[in-house]
Amino acid sequence: MIQLGMIHLVHQFLTETARRDPARTALIAGDARRSFADLDRESDAVACALQSAGIGRGDRVAVMLENSIEYVAGLFATLKAGGVFVPVNPSTKADKLAYLLADAGVRLLIAPAALARQILPALDTLETPPALLWVGSSLPAGTTPAPAGMLYADALAAPRRRPADPRLIDQDLAAIMYTSGTTGRPKGVMLTHANYITTTWAISSYLRNTPDDVVMCVLPLTFGYGLSQILTGARVGFTVVLERSFAFPVETLKRMVLHRVTGLPGVPTVFSTLLGLDATKTADLSSLRYLTNAAAPLPAAHLRRLRERFPQAEFHSMYGMTECCTRICTLDPADLDAKPASVGRAIPNCEAFVADEDGHRLPAGQVGELVVRGANVMRGYWNRPDETARRLRRGPQGETLLFTGDLFTEDTEGHLHFVSRKDDIFKCRGEKVSPREVENALYELDGVLDACIIGVPDDADGLAVKAFIVPRDGATLSEAVIRQHCRGRLESHLVPKFIEIRDSLPKTESGKIRRKELMEGADTGPLPIPPPPAAGEGAGALRGYGRSLSRKAGEG
Repeated sequence: MIQLGMIHLVHQFLTETARRDPARTALIAGDARRSFADLDRESDAVACALQSAGIGRGDRVAVMLENSIEYVAGLFATLKAGGVFVPVNPSTKADKLAYLLADAGVRLLIAPAALARQILPALDTLETPPALLWVGSSLPAGTTPAPAGMLYADALAAPRRRPADPRLIDQDLAAIMYTSGTTGRPKGVMLTHANYITTTWAISSYLRNTPDDVVMCVLPLTFGYGLSQILTGARVGFTVVLERSFAFPVETLKRMVLHRVTGLPGVPTVFSTLLGLDATKTADLSSLRYLTNAAAPLPAAHLRRLRERFPQAEFHSMYGMTECCTRICTLDPADLDAKPASVGRAIPNCEAFVADEDGHRLPAGQVGELVVRGANVMRGYWNRPDETARRLRRGPQGETLLFTGDLFTEDTEGHLHFVSRKDDIFKCRGEKVSPREVENALYELDGVLDACIIGVPDDADGLAVKAFIVPRDGATLSEAVIRQHCRGRLESHLVPKFIEIRDSLPKTESGKIRRKELMEGADTGPLPIPPPPAAGEGAGALRGYGRSLSRKAGEG
């Protein structure tokens, strides 16, 4: 494996692995394959096209493609040209696309030719539209490329050469990753080459990746968790089997068997779907060495069933956020039986601790905000100095501390336990409600696929607990059964007063349920839910909250 000190730029993952092991398969996407040498040459050709279009050090290049070989080549090409990678989901609507391109000051957009009719109107609204690199054989009838437009195929057909060295250092930006935007406008998280170098090294270390691994990636590459599979694969030299999505899970299972997949990164939606498939009971997945979960906590009931279904595979429960290059904590599989609800400890070369609102560390069992220090912490939010200042503060040694906005406890053995987002907590009958506590109880009920808790205005309770439930295929759930189940596991003020059963819940591309969207669409109208504790309540309020909510976390 490549040692950390040998490289200092993200695209050197690919160039070094291509030099060391050129024939090894880097990517499998459907029937298409690329060796590391092939991928290196393809990204070189695209990088030369970008530089010919004027892209240089620090210029932002947006890639608006589905999971594909072209996406991966475009990512590495951007970095080789000296640019800053800006991922954009191809389903992004015109108004949001225009916002993202303008906000990031994107100079070139790599996009599918098939979407030209949707993309060009968005560009017409921009004062300075980006140049275009179209992926596809031709544009739809009736459309023509912009004056600076190019075709991806033409870039590949150009005489072979290496791009000019943009002379980057590890402090240069590698990417601007926009948050999902569940509240307000999306913010661009600035991540450097150094951020990715240290985080990718940490991930490959605790997963013990080797070149013999074959990792199935069903996660969107516009999502940091999906992108990390590509970067870790390039660093270590293992093969990534790239799926466009998880829309056809049975077909994905077949490819996992065919390619003898050893690693499966997922989110709760992926694992819930797998558990509901009869095909997983008969598929030969004996090659599967590990599963990882991030983006949202996996309910304990799902975790138990996964371990029964894949007894030979290690399970890594992880926690992270875009602002920390997607990874902060991981739970050692050896601790899973003793700490099933924990996200573990900080990853290598990172420290995470629980603090009060003034940044003072709290003792075990007390609820406070998770604070992170390390080389994985973002540079800040693009063009948002005020919001950056609210999240990033100076530490006692002059280092940068990230205040995550997430409430945690730390148990007596140093393991961290997620409680809730600060702004998800609400009061019912004067008592604090952590939605996750209720959701975990709901997931223990057989037949529940998805669950989400919000507070809704109520004359008697102030804010009453409302549950949104999605049953598994074939499951029949009634309000009476759900309430009876909750009464046996929860305090009375936590039992849902209102229950709505749906076919599906709105989610981000990373699989997180859009809680705020459910709140805004509730029959009772938008909810004025305050963050706990209110400004000015101070550390005492956090400690009091910890005594009432986190006994189990403190006990481990």
